[in-house]
Amino acid sequence: MTQNNILKGVLIVALGATSYGMLATFVKIAYNEGFTTAEVTSSQFIYGLIGLLIINFIQKRNSKKEIVKSSRKDIIQLMVAGSSTGLTSLFYYLAVKYIPVSIGIVLLMQTVWMGVLLEWFLDKKAPSLQKIFAVFIILIGTALAINIFKIDFNDPSIDWASGISWGLLAAASFTTTMFTANRIATHVSAAQRSLFMLMGGATIVFTFALITQVTPFNMEIFMKWGILLALFGTIIPPLLLNAGFPLTGIGLGSIVSSLELPVSVLMAYFLLNEEVLSLQWLGILIIILAIVIMNINFKKKA
Repeated sequence: MTQNNILKGVLIVALGATSYGMLATFVKIAYNEGFTTAEVTSSQFIYGLIGLLIINFIQKRNSKKEIVKSSRKDIIQLMVAGSSTGLTSLFYYLAVKYIPVSIGIVLLMQTVWMGVLLEWFLDKKAPSLQKIFAVFIILIGTALAINIFKIDFNDPSIDWASGISWGLLAAASFTTTMFTANRIATHVSAAQRSLFMLMGGATIVFTFALITQVTPFNMEIFMKWGILLALFGTIIPPLLLNAGFPLTGIGLGSIVSSLELPVSVLMAYFLLNEEVLSLQWLGILIIILAIVIMNINFKKKA
C-alpha cells in the first residue's frame, strides 16, 4: 500500500469521525427546542434511508464495473447486524438527554475496552498484556474525563443514573455494530452494506417511536434537524469509514477515528457552553493515548 493511499485513508477516516463527533450536540439542541427522542431518531433514519437509496442508485447507474449484488442471506444478516445501529442511536441520544454531551461521548468510547472483552469471548483468546494495559489506562482516563470525583449526584438538573446507564448501553451496542460490520457480507459494496444495516436500525427506531411517542409527531423536525442529523449520523460517517479503513488498516484507522472524542467535546463546549475542566481534557488525552497504545505494533519487523 502506497504512502499516498494511507494518507488518503487517514483523511477519509478523520472526516468520518469528525462527522460523528458533531452529532450529539445537534441532538442536544433539538432537545432544547422541544423535540423528542422518537422525532429526532425517526427523522434521521428516514432521511438516511432516502440518501443511501439515492447513493446506491447513482453508484449502480454510473459504475463501469459490475457491482456485486447482495444475496438474500447477505441482506438478512446485514439488517440483523444493523439493528444494533438503531439501538446505539437510541441509547446514545437518551444518554445525552440526561447528562452533558461531553460526558456522553466519553461513555460511548468505552466501546474500546468492551471490544477487547467481546473479542476475548468470541475468539476464545486472552488479550495481550498490551491491550490489558491500554484498558487500564482507558479506565483511568474515563474517571478523569467525567470528573467522577466532583460529580454531584444530588444535582436535580442532571439524572446521572439514567444518563450513565444509557451511555454504557450505547457503548455495548456500538461494540456489537463494529464487530458485525467488519465480519458480515464484506464482499458487498460499502453503499449497499450501509443501506441494509440502516434498514435494520430503522426497524428498531420506528418501533421505539410507535411505542413511546404519546404526543402528535412534530413534523418540523424534518425541516430543522432531520437532514443535518442524517448527513452527520447515517450517511457521511458510514460511507467514509467503510472507504477509509481498508486504506489505513484497523490499527491506524482506530487511532484516527478517536478524533470523534475531542470533536464532540469541543462542539459541546462552544455551542452548548458546557463546562469542560482541565482535568477532563487530561482524561480525554489519556483515552486517546490508550487507543494509540492498543493499536501500535511494538514488535520489531524482521
